Parts: sequence; structure tokens; C-alpha cells
Amino acid sequence: MTGLILIALAGFGASFVDGALGMGFGVTSTTLLIAVGLSPALASASVQMAKIGTAAISGVAHHRFGNVDWPTVRRIALPGAIGSFAGATVLSALATDIARPLAGAVLFLLGVYVVIRFTRGQAITLRGGRPRRRLLLPLGLTGGFIDATGGGGWGPVTTPILLADGRLEPRRVIGTVSAAEFIVALSATAGFLLGLGLSGLDLGYVAALLIGGAIAAPFAAAVVRHLNPRVLGVIVGGVIALLNARILLGAVEAAPLIWQISYSVLVLGWLTVVTCVLCQALRQRRARRASEEASVDLTPSGSTARSPERSK
Repeated sequence: MTGLILIALAGFGASFVDGALGMGFGVTSTTLLIAVGLSPALASASVQMAKIGTAAISGVAHHRFGNVDWPTVRRIALPGAIGSFAGATVLSALATDIARPLAGAVLFLLGVYVVIRFTRGQAITLRGGRPRRRLLLPLGLTGGFIDATGGGGWGPVTTPILLADGRLEPRRVIGTVSAAEFIVALSATAGFLLGLGLSGLDLGYVAALLIGGAIAAPFAAAVVRHLNPRVLGVIVGGVIALLNARILLGAVEAAPLIWQISYSVLVLGWLTVVTCVLCQALRQRRARRASEEASVDLTPSGSTARSPERSK
């Protein structure tokens, strides 16, 4: 019972991050399930089943807040579904001893990618319009395939590319990716059921992830405009990378000394990045407040009060 509660809490946190950043539910939840002993295929299948519900709730919530561009959803969801079905089929056919380090490597790289993506914090110039099909087709196929084989990756692959494209504002990118994820998760689940059936699936884990994620999804859609995405993204990406680094180090049977040195370097590097990004965010906040206070001082009443002096 305690394990299910912890998984539900993890589902809550993963769904909150996913709704706020447009990424994170799959990689976070899959990492946890692999850590508690599930095979990569069963962990990914469980997460994809839970994502059917959480993605649906998240998509509806984002739609109500005006965060979804539905024409873009239609253009990216179909290739995403094809890619996720293919990825689920491939992962279902792999032996566990091969799939575990492979999934760990994919998740580790995704975690590092998320850290780098939010550390850079590049400014986004909006160009207007909608992303083109020649971008959305390969992006959907790639994102869907990685999402199924790694248990997550739809958001980390698609969100940064759509942000860099600059045709949709960030909140609409996040809402659009979250809405399309429903179709991607549905297709991946079909692929896993075809390859694995229901044998080995723990529906309790699925239900716990779903309940926790369903509770968090509406809150994330509401507060997406108020969070600092850089700080949150660096923290979440680092946690994902560190958890999967343990899997990789175990898979290569690293010596204890090498294990400790490698992991210590990763932890210290991550904490350094978190500290730097947090300090930058605080400086930017203070600068904005100073700018707002300066603009308040330059009020029309103040200029009116000086007008008699100018009239003299």
C-alpha cells in the first residue's frame, strides 16, 4: 500500500511537471518504475496506459485556458501515433537484459538534454502562423518512437523544437504537445498490448500513476504562466539523469570507486547548474521589479506636477 501511495505521489509530481513544462511525465514515471524492479517494456507500457488518462485531462485543462492550437495537434498527433506504435513493438521484442540498459541510456540522455535545454534559456522570437507539415511529420515520428522505447520523450523531443520554431507562443506549445500526447499514448498502449498482452502488467501501478497525475494536471495548466520554467526544468532533468545513471553504472558493472567518482561528479555538476540558474532567475526577478517600480514613479500625475515649472 505504501508503494502505491509513493507511486501516486510520483504521478502527481510528474504530471505537474509535464503540464508546466510540456515534458517530464513519461521519463520521470518510467524511471521510477524501472527503479522498483519492472522491466523497461512493462514500465513503459504502464506509463503509456496511465498517460491516456492524464494526457486527456491535461489536454482538456489546457484547452479551457486557451493553450491548445488544434490544427497543429492534428498535424503532429498522427505521425506521433505511428512512431509510438513502432517503438512499442520494438521494445516489446527486446530481452530484458538488453532493454534495461538501452532504456536507461535513452532516459539518461533525455535528462541531460532537458538540463541543457533549460540551462541555456534562449530567448524565443515569435514569427506567427503555425508550424509546417514538413517539420511536424518527422518530429512526430521521432518523438513518438522515443516516447515508447524510453517510456517518455514525447515532450522533451517535441516541445523544444516547437519552441525554437517560434510560430506558437510557449504556453500554446506546451498545451498543444500535451493534447497530442493523448493520441500518442493511446497508440503506444495498443502496440504494447499487442506485443505483451496483459501478462505482467500491474494495474495497481497504472491506477496509482493515473490518479496522482489526474489530480495534478488541472493545477499545472492553471499555473503554467507563473512558474519559472528554467529552474524547474533543470531540477527535473537532473533528477532523471541521476536516477538513470545508476542503472547505466550497474549495467556496465562499474567498480565501486569508479561508481562513486562518476556519480559524485554528476551530482556536483548538477547542483552547480541548479545554483547558477536559480541565481540568474533571482537577478532577473529583481531587475523586473526595479523596472516596474521605476515605471510607476514616472506617472502622468508626476509630469503634470512639473508642468507649471515648464510653463514659467
